[in-house]
Amino acid sequence: MLKNILIIDDEEKLRGLLSRIVKSEGFDVIEAPDLKSGFKKLEQNDIDVVLCDVKLPDGNGVDFLQKIKASFPLIEVILLTAYGKISDGVQAMKNGAFDYIVKGDDNDKIIPLLYKALEKVQLQKKVKQLEKRISDKYSFDNIIGKSKGLEQVIDLAKKVAKTDSTVLLTGETGTGKEVFAQAIHEDSNRVGKSFVALNCSTFSKEILESELFGHKQGAFTGAIKDKKGFIEEANGGTLFLDEIGEMPLELQAKLLRVLEINEYIPIGDTTPRKSNFRLIAATNRDLKTESDENRFRSDLYFRLNIFEIKIPPLRERIKDIAPLTHYFVTKFSSKRLTIDPDFMSKMETYHWPGNVRELRNVIERSVILVIGEILTQDVLPYEIQHQTDKTNKTLSAFSMQSVEKLHIQKVLNYTKGNKAETARLLEIGVATLYRKLDEYNIQ
Repeated sequence: MLKNILIIDDEEKLRGLLSRIVKSEGFDVIEAPDLKSGFKKLEQNDIDVVLCDVKLPDGNGVDFLQKIKASFPLIEVILLTAYGKISDGVQAMKNGAFDYIVKGDDNDKIIPLLYKALEKVQLQKKVKQLEKRISDKYSFDNIIGKSKGLEQVIDLAKKVAKTDSTVLLTGETGTGKEVFAQAIHEDSNRVGKSFVALNCSTFSKEILESELFGHKQGAFTGAIKDKKGFIEEANGGTLFLDEIGEMPLELQAKLLRVLEINEYIPIGDTTPRKSNFRLIAATNRDLKTESDENRFRSDLYFRLNIFEIKIPPLRERIKDIAPLTHYFVTKFSSKRLTIDPDFMSKMETYHWPGNVRELRNVIERSVILVIGEILTQDVLPYEIQHQTDKTNKTLSAFSMQSVEKLHIQKVLNYTKGNKAETARLLEIGVATLYRKLDEYNIQ
């Protein structure tokens, strides 16, 4: 693909000379005699590099550079001058110029500079594309499922994403808490900045403290050089602390101080440092119970629990199992597979203690074992093939489940299907009501 170079210069002969030099290298060249027409060319064409004179009839190229960078940040600009003033050169580089050269004297530098500028442009475009793919991958639109419970969680997450509030994600292991943390980050004002994730259950107290706060050289045996902590790495972005319920009590006190004053001290240092990050924490524990029983600091719990989002387990999101199954089959299979109804029936009646993570692993295993082009139940693990079907069994008329189902149906009929009003009368959350509707197959 040809690269487009824009030359802005009011001297027609010099502009023509530069154009011939650049075209000789196989580039497409677009010309403009002043800044106004040059900016129009930028709006009308996909320009990679601009060669711009400093002194023009309608303005100064050094100032114009700022306008270009504000509107077209990926374009590189090489400024040309007849005078070579040091002050202009310094200001040009501050404003974001790729380079600043003298007309005539530096003509032999133009082509090498163009190639270097184009390399930078291509690299920046690749980075931008990669960021876009990552953003798309972790966007709310890519969270798979259509159950009411999941839709409610996504709605809550979208609302809090645009703020800087601390978020506490709760739910069983494997429900997708990190996926939601990433999606919140990608939908926030901190998108494009660091998303740093640390699992608090992975390390001992000493290593976790070093990973979180960083350390100075010589702070302890084995500290052979300075090391940045995750708090410093997350500056400007988002820090995701997974399994925060596993964090030792001593570190909880230090983390609380960081959250209150935005300052931390690396191990072995004495000087406080600042870090501006947004915290998202996740746990599969009941932190309220943990704090009541003195296994988790109550002051940190209240600091974290500004905005809690509870992600329901997969067994309470039956409608999500089919789309998740189809997604993972497509992901892991190189050929087009058909899913047998009995296979899907077993998937939908299994209780999924490992949630989405377990479902993912089951599908990957099934795709490996399948013979032919149909996924049948015989490739499923034994415990799924031979499970007791709890979902579709007939409820005893004397069981609490039967009474609960009948009562919910009565209240729904009374409210003429109004879910919010039904939940209010039942004195339960709307998310809980939707889970009950799914569980009892109430339409």
